Amino acid sequence: MRLSILVPAYNEAATIANILDRLRALRLIREVEKEIVVVNDCSTDATEQRVLDYQSAYPDMQLVYRKHQKNLGKGAALHTAIAESSGDFLIVQDADLEYDPEEINELLVPVLDGVADVVYGSRFMGGKPHRILFYWHSVGNKFLTNLSNMLTNLNLTDMETCYKLFSAKVIRNIKLKERRFGFEPEVTAKIARIPGIRIYEVGISYYGRTYAEGKKINWKDGFRAIYCILRYNLFR
Repeated sequence: MRLSILVPAYNEAATIANILDRLRALRLIREVEKEIVVVNDCSTDATEQRVLDYQSAYPDMQLVYRKHQKNLGKGAALHTAIAESSGDFLIVQDADLEYDPEEINELLVPVLDGVADVVYGSRFMGGKPHRILFYWHSVGNKFLTNLSNMLTNLNLTDMETCYKLFSAKVIRNIKLKERRFGFEPEVTAKIARIPGIRIYEVGISYYGRTYAEGKKINWKDGFRAIYCILRYNLFR
């Protein structure tokens, strides 16, 4: 069995080598192999050089690198990463340091046990560390999750989480359109409509960034998320 770890990256020169170090050190449970698929979304900093240097330093590492010739957005980077991946399972890993790769094993357990097709890592359940940051971000996140739940009839606690682990046969059969941060509500709406889909959540920690530290999502993305929730649930 193989897990493809999808890493969309835009101007993450300060953290990309660190996250690759942690992914390289990660030992997956039950002898699952791993590959890392990095998609550089036309970064204007040294992100590409950091990744190329890393490939040179660790030639035996299963690291696939692709680059967009213009900035298309996180969703578009994930579309490319999905197409380039070869794993039986796929998980999204942001290139920043907000999520702990060691917890990927916890998301793997339900799929390896054969009870889940999709596993979301929730920042709002369980007793894991959670950095205290923006009040209105948390309000917005809960609003978006509740709105999504009302239309999908799911009871997720964290629809907007980065950590989403999919069975490859599930995610590769979904036609995804959203190029930016609308990926989260779109993919949630579309997996919810799959007959017999088995979706689980596990609690994860969260080491959030401030805008000074490189956080990119903003209020415009929140309005886009509302649009995507309505579009992909009500207007199919």
